[in-house]
Amino acid sequence: MSILIIIATIILIIAIWFNIPYSPVKNEFVKDVKECIEKSGSTPKCVITKADFESFPPAIQKYIENCGYIGTPHKSYLRMFYKNVDFMQGKNGPKLKIDYTQYDFGFIANPKNGGVKALSETGLDPTYNAAEPCRFALIDSSMFGIPFQGYDYYKNGIGGMKGVIAKCFTLFNQTGAEMDKACLATYLAEIMFLPSALLSGFITFEEIDDYNVRATISNGGQTCSGVFTFNQNYEYISFTTNDRAVSNPDNTMEKIPWSAICGDYKVSASGIKYPSTFKAVWNYPESDFVYFDGKLSEVN
Repeated sequence: MSILIIIATIILIIAIWFNIPYSPVKNEFVKDVKECIEKSGSTPKCVITKADFESFPPAIQKYIENCGYIGTPHKSYLRMFYKNVDFMQGKNGPKLKIDYTQYDFGFIANPKNGGVKALSETGLDPTYNAAEPCRFALIDSSMFGIPFQGYDYYKNGIGGMKGVIAKCFTLFNQTGAEMDKACLATYLAEIMFLPSALLSGFITFEEIDDYNVRATISNGGQTCSGVFTFNQNYEYISFTTNDRAVSNPDNTMEKIPWSAICGDYKVSASGIKYPSTFKAVWNYPESDFVYFDGKLSEVN
């Protein structure tokens, strides 16, 4: 009887631990996001104008205008939330349903007082410096009823990806130069949804043709590039790069072409058009592998 009581108590403790909202991974994610929000200061009061992007390739100018950004306030960060995403844990791994929350930061900071202004307002005032790009993304899911959480991060030029099961057992924790570069490439792929960050000075653009633009970003000693593709409505529909390595089960990194694909644009409550569908794809020589396939639930 005593053994049964002990086993029942252990099961109860485990069940409570699994079901309480707190987890170390979530806590780290929230802490990093909060620090960057505090660092970004107050929201800039100036609005996005055509003049801000007059030196950019025509495809980007038309994207900014046609998606409704002109006349809206400059923003220092972006939050996107996806619910019930189809997510694959590697080519031969399990398929999960996940909730996915991401933050992208691209603010312009004044080192003198911590304030925030867009480059258009400062007139490229040298006292204002572009803050380093940051990105944080949290995966929240479960495997066989056991909580599974993943955390992708890029901060201070350092990127990483880790997965934790049962809130305390680390399945993987990958870091290093290749991961730094991969996370920087992911940040670049999402930068079109935060136009103020395009003005940061970290990114250069080269027109390929009417609908394709090559972008190159440098930060933290790493440089990566990729191609943004727009449709005839000048909606951003894909980003492709050769500078993002895939993480293998044996913790090695392998260079495979990578694509981010978005579409089905809808007008949000703010009047800005955003894509509602997203896919992340590894373009293996034998076939494409879609490992993230979701619909955007919320953007702000």
